[in-house]
Amino acid sequence: MVTDTLSDGRSSRQRSLLGDWQFLKKNLGLLLFWPLKSIILGLIGWHFLVTHLDAEKIDAEQAALREAETLSRAYAQHLFRALEAVDQITLYVKSGWELGGNSFKLEKMGGTGLFTERAGFYVSIIDADGNLRTSTIPEAHRVNISTEPYFQVHLDRSNEFYIGTARIGNFSRTPVVPFSRRLEDANGSFQGIVLVSVVPDYFTSGYDEVALRQLGFIGILSADKVIRLARIGNEIFLPHGSKTAVMRELPFHEPAGSAMLEGNEWFTDRRTRYVGWSATSGYKMITVAGLDRETELAPYREARRETINRGIGASVVLALLTLAAMLVSLHIVWRRQQMRSMQETYRRATEVGNDGFLIARALRDPKGNVDDFEITDCNERGANLLRYRREELIGQRISWMYQGAAVEQTMRMLCRAMKTRFYEGESELASLGLEGGPRWLHIRISRPNDDLAITLRDITDLKSHVAELERRGNEDALTGLPNRHWLNSFLPQAVEQAAAARRMLALLFIDLDGFKAVNDTMGHNAGDEILRNAAQRLKDATRPQDHVVRIGGDEFLVILERIGHAFDAAQVADRILDAFGSAFKVNQGVRAIGASIGISLYPIDGADANTLLNNADIAMYSVKSDGKGTYRFFDPRYSEAIRERHRSEAELHYALDHDQFVMYYQPRVDVSTGVTSSMEALVRWAHPTRGVVGPNEFIPLAEETGLIIRLGEQVIEKVFAQVAYWAEQGQELVPVSINVSARQFRESNVAKLLSTCLERYKVDPALIEIELTESSMIEEGHNVVECLQAIQATGIKLLVDDFGTGYSSLSQLQRLDFDVIKVDRAFTAGMKDSKEGMALITAIITMAHALGMRVVAEGVETIEQIVALKQLRCDEVQGFFISRPLPPSKTQPILPRWFFPSTT
Repeated sequence: MVTDTLSDGRSSRQRSLLGDWQFLKKNLGLLLFWPLKSIILGLIGWHFLVTHLDAEKIDAEQAALREAETLSRAYAQHLFRALEAVDQITLYVKSGWELGGNSFKLEKMGGTGLFTERAGFYVSIIDADGNLRTSTIPEAHRVNISTEPYFQVHLDRSNEFYIGTARIGNFSRTPVVPFSRRLEDANGSFQGIVLVSVVPDYFTSGYDEVALRQLGFIGILSADKVIRLARIGNEIFLPHGSKTAVMRELPFHEPAGSAMLEGNEWFTDRRTRYVGWSATSGYKMITVAGLDRETELAPYREARRETINRGIGASVVLALLTLAAMLVSLHIVWRRQQMRSMQETYRRATEVGNDGFLIARALRDPKGNVDDFEITDCNERGANLLRYRREELIGQRISWMYQGAAVEQTMRMLCRAMKTRFYEGESELASLGLEGGPRWLHIRISRPNDDLAITLRDITDLKSHVAELERRGNEDALTGLPNRHWLNSFLPQAVEQAAAARRMLALLFIDLDGFKAVNDTMGHNAGDEILRNAAQRLKDATRPQDHVVRIGGDEFLVILERIGHAFDAAQVADRILDAFGSAFKVNQGVRAIGASIGISLYPIDGADANTLLNNADIAMYSVKSDGKGTYRFFDPRYSEAIRERHRSEAELHYALDHDQFVMYYQPRVDVSTGVTSSMEALVRWAHPTRGVVGPNEFIPLAEETGLIIRLGEQVIEKVFAQVAYWAEQGQELVPVSINVSARQFRESNVAKLLSTCLERYKVDPALIEIELTESSMIEEGHNVVECLQAIQATGIKLLVDDFGTGYSSLSQLQRLDFDVIKVDRAFTAGMKDSKEGMALITAIITMAHALGMRVVAEGVETIEQIVALKQLRCDEVQGFFISRPLPPSKTQPILPRWFFPSTT
């Protein structure tokens, strides 16, 4: 068994090695392609690199030759000025001697600035016999110079300015360059010479150390190319000295020029130089300037070294890239081979899946452009999705399968995938002329090689689901009208279209009048029924091409596109007002609901959707402020009222954030005993500039904006904290009732909040009462019974506030098991006005007592009202006659006992 296993393993490895060797042998050309290509690229690169370096060297040498020639010209000008100065000295001395004769003495001039030894000028007069007559040289050697060239040249009546060769001076015994001029008497007879000896430094001071550097060369040649004076660096060379600068006569045949002179042939220091020469404009002299070749080419050589190093680095990188390319190419070929073997397997595997699979091959015209695609393979599912059988689809071309726009659409999609190697999108088959079967396909195209791999998936059900979600997202669930989400996308487009067509557009912002009262008194079910009826009336009052939108709550918007005048919008607004002229019938009764309409016009009232919508809202708000039930076009003056409302809302937010609300407490008194039986907590706004503000000025705004919920929570927290503080003082307390608005009761968990406060402040539940309006109890959908039972389970009593103003029934009061009924102040005030008023309040008290509830009369302001209520067996009274609301103090504000008149 072991032997068989080992044998099978060796056979497997042998087959693997054989397969690898066959693969490499088959792709030998690919293996050799990259090295050969890299060698050719490398040779071309090095050829261009060397050519470039040679060109840079030539440029550097040419620049050095030009620089040398420029320096020689500058030196020639310097030499000319120096020779001219010496010439002027000889003429000056000649003139002085010829005028003064033997009385002319140069010794007296030796200390002057012109002939000082420091200036480098030695002036002497030699007589006709060659003897020194007078000189600026102190302690001059007395020698006869009649045989010297600078003396001999003037014996034949030559009056020229003689320029000698640098040498050791006869009189000064120092290196000098001699200059001489003939002296004559009045008859022209030879009387001697003027000899001016100048130190060589005077002529080599033109050596520019910046340009010539340490190994530069300058020289002075006579017209016969003989070196008169030379300097290399800081060293000066005399022609007949022990050490010279050049080895032989320099090869200058032109007045000016430049050349490179090899050091082994021309210069004694064996250094090759770039030499420039130039003749002076006078005196027949030639100046030479030379730049050391090694010094001048040093920057080039450094750059050449860096360039060659970069070239070597690039060659190494090229070699590495070649190796990588070889490996990648082999890997790609290997993968393609695997891909071909896998395609058949994949195609067979896809037959059992839900996705369709196709292979498309690009067909090209003679210019190489793709002009069609051919289906080379597919699975059965892919063929079925395109309404074909597999054997029919293979071999089909796109131009055969579709017609007209369908061909262009499909070709555009496939060509894009060819270019970017990937495409993903969706297509509706109806646009391709395919009917029946799936309506939508998800298409995914990839290009692993020259062919396209196409995956098709039926997404008809998904698209239908998404369309339904979009419809629901853009539709108001209650009325079936478009909602604000739809409006946010549609209105900007409508404004753009109106601008492009240069036509008018109108927005009618509609708010239902009296709807909040319906919600509060008849409940949400009645409110929803009215909203549905209002939506239908709006659609009936508008044109078929107009759009009716429910923005939210009881606010609607009508969009009028294609109107010619503002009068058209007014006509639609009139029809809407007429539609709301009749009362609404709902299950709970009949209720009249009006409409306030604000109108804004494009482009008069705004150029964008937000501005138009805001201005229509402002116009509607102005209608609300002036009596409701009509329409009004936008006027900029209305915006101030809106700003005031927004300012008040912002102040209300600020007050809630910064704890500006305080609690006052109004006592209730037991009619039979006259003692304080309870008190109602009333909120006030301690405004920083307006003082204490009553609830009538901020409660309606808080209700409208929803801030009533935060305010109610703060009120509950403050009352619990106050009662806990009073309890700590050891005083016997009476209960405190807290008002909870209908909106707070519906939209927050009041029972949980009360339970949390009882736990946090450790207050006796018997000391807390909750006052609810009748409208809070009408809505059955908010688990009213469960919420009230949860509150009562904590030990807190429940009171019906403003009883008689709502629509609560006796059965509701009995089922909800309230503890106290507070009769609205309107009944208390009308008690003495008529028999009906007295009968009403009598019925309320009798009914409450029959249900086991106590009765509190609100708004008591006279003693007569107290006497009448006592006769009717009312349990408690509350009002300004008893006490105004009192601010909190250290102890609970318990009133002294009242003694009401007897009713007997």
